[in-house]
Amino acid sequence: VSFISRQLASMTSAGLSLVRALYILQEQQENKKAKAVLLDIYEEVQKGKSFSDVLNTKPGVFPDLFVSMVSAGEASGTLDQMLNRISDHFANANKTANKAKSALVYPVVLGVLLIAVIILLFVAVLPQFGSMMDPEDMSPLSAGLMAFSDSLINQWYVYVIVVAALIVTIWVLLKTPSTRLKCDELILKIPKVGKLISTLYTGRFARNMANLYGAGLQMVDCIEKSVSVIGNSYVTERFKDVIADIKLGESMSKSIEKTGIFEGMFTSIIYVGEESGTLDTILSKAADYYDEEADAAITKLVGLMEPLMIIIMGIAIGVFLAGMFPMLYGNMTNIS
Repeated sequence: VSFISRQLASMTSAGLSLVRALYILQEQQENKKAKAVLLDIYEEVQKGKSFSDVLNTKPGVFPDLFVSMVSAGEASGTLDQMLNRISDHFANANKTANKAKSALVYPVVLGVLLIAVIILLFVAVLPQFGSMMDPEDMSPLSAGLMAFSDSLINQWYVYVIVVAALIVTIWVLLKTPSTRLKCDELILKIPKVGKLISTLYTGRFARNMANLYGAGLQMVDCIEKSVSVIGNSYVTERFKDVIADIKLGESMSKSIEKTGIFEGMFTSIIYVGEESGTLDTILSKAADYYDEEADAAITKLVGLMEPLMIIIMGIAIGVFLAGMFPMLYGNMTNIS
């Protein structure tokens, strides 16, 4: 989306018509699916339909934010400028997402390694010691670990079925609105983690609000669309009250403050923007600030995950060794 927006903005700013720009864009596209979509858009726009109306006929292809900003750009006659803003927005969003993915590589590798080491110890190492000892001479912990090892070797399919069933159950529960609402609320209330996630939500909301409000959309529409892309059902539910209050004439800063989701400094920034009549400008500056805070929050979240994974690995290996040492000493006694 960022690439398409940048290309269209460059061509329309250079004086090309939107139809011609879409034609060139779809001609240069190498991805077959993307080319088919762009060709269809080009043909519909060539017939006289507006760009935003055509985008609305393709749900799931382009984000709602993209469609809304294109519509606002067409209405104000500043489509080229709006496309540049769209490109910047999605480029920044992609940059943040890539940072999060890069930061998660180490914890994910550590987690996979933990599971692999545990399976290896119970499948390949522990049976070697267990076969040398009489089950009656084993400690309760050693006997329990041996029983788990035997079941892992001989009944591995049961564990596969259980894990698969657990994943499906969690997936189904998260698809249930009431369960998803409680989980999303719980995420924001986890000590330290909740505050960091709230910072990520603040940055996302500020950036979307700055773009949409600067594009000339109504306040209620800006809030609805900005909250929808946060991806938290609890936040979405709480903001229904915010929208209701704004429709009754209350200021956005006071309405958002009631939710308790965003920090006080952010609501103060909104208040200053409302009072000075420069809400779009101040939201843009706030978005820049919270983008940096979001990067720091991602780093801190990963920083919390790494020692947690190491602790879990240490406990798992510690329990294994506590059960294996009695077998080792028993074998040495038998040999002596």
